[in-house]
Amino acid sequence: MKIEQEELDKVVSQQVEMNNLLKQIGFIEVEKNTMLNRYNEVLINSNLTKKELESKYGAVNINLSDGSYTMIDQNQLDE
Repeated sequence: MKIEQEELDKVVSQQVEMNNLLKQIGFIEVEKNTMLNRYNEVLINSNLTKKELESKYGAVNINLSDGSYTMIDQNQLDE
């Protein structure tokens, strides 16, 4: 006993599509993990840069448009 060819074709087609989607999801997860690792690297480097700048200039707020900075009031740091 067999199912009809049309039914078999439909089931096979659906299975192929599900398998392809699972592969794509896997690739996306790998890419996501790579991006998260890269983000973490940038975050670590950013924190190191902040420490370097703080040791050179003290506690400051930096204007990212022009590089100017203002000192941070010590009371703001304690809050």
